Amino acid sequence: MSNQKKQWGAIIVMFALFAMIAFVTNLCAPMAIILKEQFAVADSLATLGNMGNFIAYAIMGIPSGLLIQKLGYKKTALLAIVVGIVGVGVQYVAGFSSPSMAFIVYLIGAFIAGFCMCMLNCVVNPMLNTLGGGGNSGNQLIQFGGVFNSTAAVGVTIIMGALIGEITKDTQVSQAAPALLGAIAVFLIALAVLFFSNIPEPKVEEGPKESNMTLLKGALSYRHFVLGLIAIFCYMGIEVGVPQYLNLFLTGKVAEGGFGMAAGPAGLIVATYWALMLIGRLFGGLLGSKFSPRSQITTVATISFILVLIGMFAPTSTMVEFPVINFANLGAGVEWTPIPVGVFALVLVGLCTAVMWGGIFNMAVEGLGKYTAIASGAFMTMVCGGGILIFVQGAVSKFAGPLMSYAVVLACAAYVLFYALVGSKPSKK
Repeated sequence: MSNQKKQWGAIIVMFALFAMIAFVTNLCAPMAIILKEQFAVADSLATLGNMGNFIAYAIMGIPSGLLIQKLGYKKTALLAIVVGIVGVGVQYVAGFSSPSMAFIVYLIGAFIAGFCMCMLNCVVNPMLNTLGGGGNSGNQLIQFGGVFNSTAAVGVTIIMGALIGEITKDTQVSQAAPALLGAIAVFLIALAVLFFSNIPEPKVEEGPKESNMTLLKGALSYRHFVLGLIAIFCYMGIEVGVPQYLNLFLTGKVAEGGFGMAAGPAGLIVATYWALMLIGRLFGGLLGSKFSPRSQITTVATISFILVLIGMFAPTSTMVEFPVINFANLGAGVEWTPIPVGVFALVLVGLCTAVMWGGIFNMAVEGLGKYTAIASGAFMTMVCGGGILIFVQGAVSKFAGPLMSYAVVLACAAYVLFYALVGSKPSKK
């Protein structure tokens, strides 16, 4: 009973860290709206905060795996939180920097925060998979962790939408200060809680020590893992690309191909995307032990492909009344808001992306054994897809418009489907 309680304590801490990852990461999307207005830049440049946050994964992914091997999961998580406090603190300072420096200071802060997110992801995913016993049960626990992740994403989207309000020429980075201070406070609380928590370290297989390069080569010798790295790169383009450009389309000027909506209502619609992801992860967790990750990913990747096609080509003049829940004022009930049917389809993609992360990770590390820690670090490097593909989507948006930019997301959904059907089958154990 004592060991079981300790294990559940560790699981709860991992869930909390999962939530922190989403809160800080999803600050970048609404910040892009501010950057676009304050500095009069194109969509691709406005999303550089996202890019900086995710490019940090490419640099810190493998070192994070090495840190876990040397320090263990708990100490690595503690170090990650300290880095996160510094990163968010620099973003806060950007709001009070000179106009000529504010943009670059914010990008530096987003980049530093990305190191934190990468380190925490390297801790949380394998820990939950291990605590769940791997296989379907491990995937189930990761999906439940994703519920907390999505809850934080919903919260930060609503908070930032309320802080930005009406988008004008006076929109400034400093308007995000309360959310940034809140993130720092959460980090400090988590630092204290984690320090005094008992986190069991997964057992390391006994045997002769191997160099990090040997371990990495060993992990990369598994074909399904290599293809899984590409799958997670593409998945990030779906998860981040859909809400990022949905927000920019809804708040964009009508003359520039946007919908002309204020940041507050647009934030509620995008928050609904994250809320649907929360619901999807909850059901994914409840059903995770009954359906294999392979069958889950095959289903949701197919549906995602169809929904993105509708989002791209449905006439923007065709409107539907969309039920938007005002999460900031639940007493107000459901608010019916007219939006293009294509936007409705893109919001529904949140239900599909819900289970992709956990399912891809679970399939990619299947049978890796002693290579799992280094593989987790390599896996995290590919999260940089959330920054690179966002930038590519922005470049497409500049020439083809925000909705046609979803061709990038469509290609990503096609690859994830291929991985589920073919690429995820283990070549060896």
